[in-house]
Amino acid sequence: MYVADSRASAPAHGTARPTAGRRRAAVAPTVVALGTVSLVTDVSSEMVTAVLPLYLVTGLGLSPLGFGLLDGVYNGFSALVRLVGGHLADRGGGRHKWVAGLGYGISALCKPLLLVAHSLTPIGAVLAADRTGKGLRTAPRDALISLSSTPQTRGRAFGVHRAMDTAGALLGPLAAFLILRATVDGYDAVFAVSGCVAALGLLVLVLFVPGGRRTAPPGERPTLRAAVALLRHRDLRRITVCALLLGLATVSDSFVYLLLRRRLGVPDRWFALLPLGTAAAFLLLAVVFGRLADRVGGWTVFLAGHGALLLAYALLLTSWHGIGLPYLVLALHGAFYAATDGVLMAAASGSVPERLRSSGLAVVQTGQALTRFACSLLFGAAWTAWGDRAALAGAAVALAGCAAFSLTLRPARTVTA
Repeated sequence: MYVADSRASAPAHGTARPTAGRRRAAVAPTVVALGTVSLVTDVSSEMVTAVLPLYLVTGLGLSPLGFGLLDGVYNGFSALVRLVGGHLADRGGGRHKWVAGLGYGISALCKPLLLVAHSLTPIGAVLAADRTGKGLRTAPRDALISLSSTPQTRGRAFGVHRAMDTAGALLGPLAAFLILRATVDGYDAVFAVSGCVAALGLLVLVLFVPGGRRTAPPGERPTLRAAVALLRHRDLRRITVCALLLGLATVSDSFVYLLLRRRLGVPDRWFALLPLGTAAAFLLLAVVFGRLADRVGGWTVFLAGHGALLLAYALLLTSWHGIGLPYLVLALHGAFYAATDGVLMAAASGSVPERLRSSGLAVVQTGQALTRFACSLLFGAAWTAWGDRAALAGAAVALAGCAAFSLTLRPARTVTA
């Protein structure tokens, strides 16, 4: 994301450093393998995510506040274990693959448990366990991508990975939609198939992602204290502060889809297709924005992505009910993710030394996940108390304020090897 100095760190886990004669656009085989794992796993995860809001709100009769609590658990509980996952990967001298595999395995086991969970408490417990798995795997996976790439191509590498990941997010809701239409016990069938697909993703990780243990770089033994101490560095501290502030005003995907459903009166049988719009835009733009971030800087692209999200909020607050509304909102929603998700991790990688790469990325991810958890709780409570429009208006004002403040915290354009 930042302009590189002459000391590019050596890729790890069996990936070769790109040579001058190779095309600069190429990405490491590790990135492609991890993208395949994420594609398959996201098919599984998004099958559940696509039907979960409707299942909870209309099937089980949860209030927006109750759904906000569960949605906060689903999206924010992983914050409690991301630092642990990052620390375990770094402390093992490069066991990123195996820590990630543990996370993928836990999530795969949780999907079938939704078949027997029919009330708030057990569903919350299953979702918490599933997010524990996601928390364990996210930082080691992103560290593998970062360590397998050069500073000049990190944005592209993360863009390719996120594009493949989003291909799964595109296929997951479609699979859920087809299963709901083809079966009598639609929700149970979705949960069962989701578990089988998640197991396939774990198998791909074990067989095709390089996992050779590398020698830890010289220096102090990685600790959680050392990872948190990275925030003393101005650039990483500024990136983390902005991720926290902007996460606090980022309404979760599920609420966006529920808002669209209320605005347009989308029938229940079509609800599972709404995430397809977000996923399609994300898929088309992830590599484009990743390459753009390599050229103009990740900070500019990251903030522009939040501008797209703010515009999506504004459209939902207008009185316009035209046929183009859902397409514009979902396209902006997908553009937001394409310009922020992988771009943030690529930007943070430039301020984290190799021996603490997984832990350092986990620090940023943890802060963002915690604030998004808080946003889900606050938005659900505001919706329950004052209605959906007032809640969204408050989120839009908060996002505009946080984005304006973030403009003043531009990091220096340097890279830490």
